Amino acid sequence: MSKLYLHAKANKLSLILLAFLLVLTACGGNGNNDSNNAAASPATESGSAQPSEKSAASPSASEEKVTIEYWQYEFPAKVDLVNELIKEFQTLHPNITVKQTNFPYDQYSQKVATLVPAGKGPDVINLYYGWLPQYVSSGYLQPLPEDAFPTADIESNFYPLVSAAKIDGSYYAIPTAVRTLALFYNKDLFAKAQITEPPATWEQLAEASKKLTEKDSKDQFVIEGFAWEPGAQLHHWYRDGLLPQAGGQDLSDDRRKVLWDQSPAGLEAFQYLLDFAIKHKVGINGFYNDDSNAFKTGHAAINVDGSFRIGSLKKDVPDLNYGIAPLPSYKGKSAPSSFWANAIPKNVEGAKLEAAKEFLKFLTSKEVQEKWVDRVGELPAQKAIATQDKYLNDEKLGPFIKQLDDSRAHFFIDETQEKTLFVDATNEVLLNNVPVETAFKDLVAKTQKLYDDYWAKQDKK
Repeated sequence: MSKLYLHAKANKLSLILLAFLLVLTACGGNGNNDSNNAAASPATESGSAQPSEKSAASPSASEEKVTIEYWQYEFPAKVDLVNELIKEFQTLHPNITVKQTNFPYDQYSQKVATLVPAGKGPDVINLYYGWLPQYVSSGYLQPLPEDAFPTADIESNFYPLVSAAKIDGSYYAIPTAVRTLALFYNKDLFAKAQITEPPATWEQLAEASKKLTEKDSKDQFVIEGFAWEPGAQLHHWYRDGLLPQAGGQDLSDDRRKVLWDQSPAGLEAFQYLLDFAIKHKVGINGFYNDDSNAFKTGHAAINVDGSFRIGSLKKDVPDLNYGIAPLPSYKGKSAPSSFWANAIPKNVEGAKLEAAKEFLKFLTSKEVQEKWVDRVGELPAQKAIATQDKYLNDEKLGPFIKQLDDSRAHFFIDETQEKTLFVDATNEVLLNNVPVETAFKDLVAKTQKLYDDYWAKQDKK
């Protein structure tokens, strides 16, 4: 899929990424959701994908001085940590200077579309894994160098979910941290409703949500039993949580066919999700602005959210009495996962490429992954690091980490468009009284067309 940018195609490819701007409200939720990431995954003791003790602790052997640029969007916790990490890296590699550049979240892809084709972009770029197919097909990235990141080592050391960064047999990005979803619940509201344990099954979740819901005399929500926001994390919960738990499949092995409607499980999972709003009436879209704010302010008793939320809750509402539990199960266990990863743009070569490789190895080292857990709240991308007792036994982090072995990361063709189609389908049912089965069939057909169009373009290259 990776192609060199030809000058004659620059305008066309820029338009692709400019359209891609709309994607930026997605990435596992909205911009706010994505900017609050959470924590922990284990590093391995061997393998080139994990820097050796020598590479992580000794200066660069190169005598040539080189400056590289690192791009990520503006999120204070990440920006501050990377600034500190750059100082540490430059001490270890005195001949390499790293400059961090940040852009507002909603301008990020536009800058990539404009500057990367012109050779004025970064040498290392941080991006959401769901954008990778578009970035690769647009010619913006090169495969990770095998000498620094052997495929076998990545697949041995990192959680399997990182395979979403593998396109046409090559890995194009590598994460420092990963994320998954779990059940956030308000302990005070649970006590008020006399519920002693968080729900562990689909049925228990529905019943608990009904007991926790409070409405006023005009039948307006005072407390949502379940925060219902399809455009935040619930569309992820459907694809990689509810669907496989019901016995269904997301995509074919070649990632070309949407399989949601290949068994009754797809419609059953879709109906279950919609029932919180249309049957049980325990939550509504947009209550207290969004699901995370409703939970934060104590107006939602239960919310499906990511490990990245821990940091913002600790900062914004340190006195909120809440717990975290694994996602309720049905016929099986499954949890959605996602990650932001670092990649190397296509035109990086020579001394800059060697320096970029060293910086990427540093960013995936055990020490950096542990700092990321503490400072940002995301989970380590490597199993050996994440499964340390200090993380597994943590009241907040443990439930997320224990789900990572059962987690899945959906292969997005166009994350924004896929989310939009899902939200539109739910609105058809809620606002236009379209039968659930009809909305579901239409959703599958429209999603399949996205995939057909994408792969048709790839096959012509």
